[in-house]
Amino acid sequence: MSFDAYGFHIGFLYFRYYGMIIMFGAVVAAVLSQRMLRRTSKDPELVWDALIWALVFGLIGARLYHVFTPSQSLLDQGIDTKYYLQHPLTILTIWQGGLGMPGAIVGGVLGLYLFARRRRLDIYLLLDIAAPGVALAQAIGRWGNFVNQELYGPPTNLPWKIFIRPENRFSGYESFEYFHPLFLYESLWNLGNAILLIWLWQKFYKRMKTGDLFIIYLITYPLGRFLLEFIRLDYVPMWGINFNQMAMLLVALVSGAVLLLRHRAKQPSC
Repeated sequence: MSFDAYGFHIGFLYFRYYGMIIMFGAVVAAVLSQRMLRRTSKDPELVWDALIWALVFGLIGARLYHVFTPSQSLLDQGIDTKYYLQHPLTILTIWQGGLGMPGAIVGGVLGLYLFARRRRLDIYLLLDIAAPGVALAQAIGRWGNFVNQELYGPPTNLPWKIFIRPENRFSGYESFEYFHPLFLYESLWNLGNAILLIWLWQKFYKRMKTGDLFIIYLITYPLGRFLLEFIRLDYVPMWGINFNQMAMLLVALVSGAVLLLRHRAKQPSC
C-alpha cells in the first residue's frame, strides 16, 4: 500500500480521498433522510433505492455541467466546451476532477423524479426528505475540495488561512502561499443550512406544504453560493458575467417567489 496527497494505492487500485469523502457524504445524507422518512407512512428503506438513482443521475448532471460551464482556470489551459466535445473520452475522466454542484442537483432531482414515477411515490415528499441530507452531504463533500486544494479564495494572512501548494495555485497567484479557505466557508454555510432545514421539518412539519422544504433549500443554498462567489478566484466566466453567481441569484429569487405564491393568503370572494 502506498499513499500520496490525493489518495492511496492498494495493488493496481487507486482510491481517491475526494471520491471517498463524496460517498461518505452521500451515505450520511441517506441515513438522515431515512430517519426523516420514518415520520411519514412510507417505508424508510426506500431511501437506499432512491439514493442509487439520485447518485447516478447526479453524477451525470455534475459532469455535464462542468463540461458546458468550464471555469477560468480550465480556459487558461485551453480546455473549454469545444475541447471536451472534440475529445469526448475526456468527459468520462471524472477521476481527474470536474464536477459542478448545480448540475448534480438538477441531475439528482431528475433521478428522484424517475424513481418516484417508477414506485408511484410523491416526488415532492422525496425532495423534502432529501433536502437536509443534500445540504449535509455538501458540507461534508467540500472537504474533498480541501484535499484537492481546488476551492480557495484570495490571498490572506488571517489566522485560518490555508497553504496552497505551488502546483495548485491559479494563474496570477503563483507568488502567494496562503489563501482564504473558501471550501470551509461553504462547508459551514451548508452545515448551517442542514441544521435550519432539519429544525423547520421538526417544528413545522404539519404546517408546511409538501415541497416547501426543498423550495427553502433552493433559496438558502443558492443565496450562500451567490455571496461566496464574490471571493471565488476560479469562477465561470460567461457572457461577461460570473455565470454561477448570477444563476444562483436567479434560482434564489424565483424559489422565493414560488414559496410566497404557494402561501399567499386567499382573497375573500365578493
